[in-house]
Amino acid sequence: MSDIIWTRLSQMRDAEALMELDKLVWVENTSPTPIVWKSREHYLQKCPPGTQLVAGIGDQICGYVGFDYPTPLESNRHVYELNIAVHPDYQGRGIGRTLMEAIKEMAAERGVRKLCLRVLASNPGGLAFYKKCGFVEQGRLVEEFWIGGRYVDDILMWCPVAGH
Repeated sequence: MSDIIWTRLSQMRDAEALMELDKLVWVENTSPTPIVWKSREHYLQKCPPGTQLVAGIGDQICGYVGFDYPTPLESNRHVYELNIAVHPDYQGRGIGRTLMEAIKEMAAERGVRKLCLRVLASNPGGLAFYKKCGFVEQGRLVEEFWIGGRYVDDILMWCPVAGH
C-alpha cells in the first residue's frame, strides 16, 4: 500500500508540529546544537508561515524543507539556502525526495537558479540523500564544530535549478 504524500506552504497552524519535528531531527549527528524553540512565538518569528514547504501523509506532517535567501543582498536573490527535516518514523518513504522535487519546482517558478545547504560530515545518511538529489560539494569547513568529543566538518553543497 502506498501512502499519498502531499506538499504545501507552511501555515500558522503547523507551528507545534514543526517545532516537535525540529526537536526530533536536529540532534548531535545532524546539527551543531539541538534545536529547541523557547516558545511558539519564537518559532514563528524565525520561521514565519510560508517560509517552508511541508509534506505529509493523511493529516500527519512528516517533514519540511525551509528556504530563504542566504543574505539580504539583492545580488544574492537567485539563491535559496535550504534546511530539510523528515520525521524519523517517516524516513525512507519518499518524503524527503518529494520535498526536494517540490522545492526545485517552486524555485524554478520564482526565478531561483541555485539551491544550497549545509550538512555535517557526521551525518552520512543526509550526505548520501543530498547527493541522490543532485547536490554536489562546493566547499568544506574543516573541523568547524566540536560535537560529541570530536571535530566535525561542515560540508557546503549546491544544486542548479533546472531551466536556468
